[in-house]
Amino acid sequence: MSTNSYEHLLPPSWKTQITSWFAEDTPSFDYGGYVVGEVHREAFLFGKGKQTAVLAGQPFFTEVFTQLGCEVEWHLQEGETFEPIKHVATVRGKARHLLLGERIALNMLARCSGIATKSKLIKDLAVGYGYKGIIAGTRKTTPGFRLVEKYGMIVGGIDPHRHDLSSMIMLKDNHIWSSGSITAAIQQARAVGGFSLLLDVEVGSEAEADEAIEAGADIIMLDNMEGEHLVNVARKLKEKWAGKRKFHFETSGNITEANLQERAVNDIDILSTSVVHQSVQHIDFSLKIQMPN
Repeated sequence: MSTNSYEHLLPPSWKTQITSWFAEDTPSFDYGGYVVGEVHREAFLFGKGKQTAVLAGQPFFTEVFTQLGCEVEWHLQEGETFEPIKHVATVRGKARHLLLGERIALNMLARCSGIATKSKLIKDLAVGYGYKGIIAGTRKTTPGFRLVEKYGMIVGGIDPHRHDLSSMIMLKDNHIWSSGSITAAIQQARAVGGFSLLLDVEVGSEAEADEAIEAGADIIMLDNMEGEHLVNVARKLKEKWAGKRKFHFETSGNITEANLQERAVNDIDILSTSVVHQSVQHIDFSLKIQMPN
């Protein structure tokens, strides 16, 4: 029986991203590599910092060194938590190749693990508050780095939300204003998106939410609604449309650890937040070449 691996999610083209990282980091001569030469060395990857962390980003880290002819031996499984300081992996290869890949690999691993760590924290807090819905990230990712950041969310145990403009139809305020109305925007989107794409519509009031439900939206994002107002709108509309329409309520905007408990109510099906990936604290890693005995 095969074992599932998060790496199996990655598209065939993902390894070309690592190649482009090298092109950015070493566009010309590698002067430091000239100094150390091609003597074979062993380097230890340490997880550092001051917090319990989730390890995420193994395939990307391994591919960095694979493209350099090095070998990576992992001492932790992806998604495992660890306490600093932890010997996470051992990398073997030519000294100049170890150093060529060092900063690229560490930068990626620090961010991916930081996102996984924050994602797990937010989900664990929500579950602890009794929330049974979906915790999701957003599309507010770093250009060119989305695959890594979405990967970190998945390893951290949350829903990555839509990956791009083509994977779900989301109609926000600018779409609606440009179309003239919520109903018109939904009708136009359905005409070209077909039956296979979910349609998520951002609304700012109970009346707009009601219109979106009537027009056939699959997900209604109650944007920047909080507290009793959020709960009352969700409950009232679920009661009104019970047995008539199938839909989910999503809340987004200004969700933090501090106010998560009041937002994580089971009248809301999806909590989407960029707190798990924007301005997230990175996990500190270091790669230390070992001196031969």
